[in-house]
Amino acid sequence: MVRASGPSTRLKLTLSYAGFLMLAGALLLGAVWVFLLLKVPRGETLIVHGQHIFYSPGRGALARDFAPAAAIALGGLLVVGLAGGWLLAGRMLAPLARITDATRAAATGSLTHRIALTGRNDEFRELADAFDAMLERLDAHVAEQRRFAANASHELRTPLAITQTMLDVAHREPPADTRVLVERLQAINTRAIDLTEALLLLSRADQRAFTSEPVDLSLLAEQSVEDLLPIAEKNGITINSRGDTAPTVGSPPLLLQLVTNLLHNAIVHNTGQNGAVWLTTNATLDGRILTVENTGDQLDSGFVAALIEPFQRGTERVRSDHQGTGLGLAIAQRITRAHDGELSLAPRPGGGLRVTVRLPPDPHREAIPSTIGQRHT
Repeated sequence: MVRASGPSTRLKLTLSYAGFLMLAGALLLGAVWVFLLLKVPRGETLIVHGQHIFYSPGRGALARDFAPAAAIALGGLLVVGLAGGWLLAGRMLAPLARITDATRAAATGSLTHRIALTGRNDEFRELADAFDAMLERLDAHVAEQRRFAANASHELRTPLAITQTMLDVAHREPPADTRVLVERLQAINTRAIDLTEALLLLSRADQRAFTSEPVDLSLLAEQSVEDLLPIAEKNGITINSRGDTAPTVGSPPLLLQLVTNLLHNAIVHNTGQNGAVWLTTNATLDGRILTVENTGDQLDSGFVAALIEPFQRGTERVRSDHQGTGLGLAIAQRITRAHDGELSLAPRPGGGLRVTVRLPPDPHREAIPSTIGQRHT
């Protein structure tokens, strides 16, 4: 926006200080003048008091003497007001100048600069602290997006490079049976499609491009169990699902994707035969809780914390036709954030992983305790 130039805030404050000081001085001199008028007679008089004679000038002579002195006093107040106001305004606005410099630096892409105002807390320091916190969040977000873009580029480039290599080899040495080549290309293409759809879902969750409506997490959990039951049976995994009705508000497709991602992750990252998965939903006064646990190796806390990053995969995976995109937990976290919830990971004491999702309750509906049927496969 193009705006016309005007006086600076420092000049405005200086003129305001000087004007206020002049007004206060004029009022004070006016009060003195009124007091003198009440005490001084109209004309010149001689007052005899005992053997002493006193001369009292009239109001005319008093006005001739008072006016120049008042003008000099007001002039001095004007000089003091302008000089003092300029210094005081500069001192008061110094933090604002630092905030402005930091804002301009951030506008050029420098997000590492911090204002870091010292001293007692006041309005300027609250503004500076809020701006520093915003810069810190933006810096972390930009760094996360850069890592994500680099990882996504690598993940997308890998299947394309493999496809190109296979086509080049087939072009130089045409295979006798093209069925194997077609099957391999189809598998690679399916992986690329899955990854692209996962990236689109991740972007949709980040932008909150969805319509919220009432939804019950317990029903979504039942649907996810039904959908993933064949994969669990194929790998000898037992699914145990139980919990209360957990009404919340959000996007049913995204929340179903959240539950499905967590359950699928618990199935494919397991011990294989005789492994188990536990899925529970709970309703509390301040939130709706979804918990997914699975058996597996003993995990380190640092390793578990890194699993939430995009394209991070566990080292142990049971045999599955679905290779995964490395975005399951990342998508789950973004969907949870988009619904104003929290997702946390923790090593399971007996080995494996525990994922806990806490979502806000449906403000228009109270949870009615009921139990999801327990399923064993």
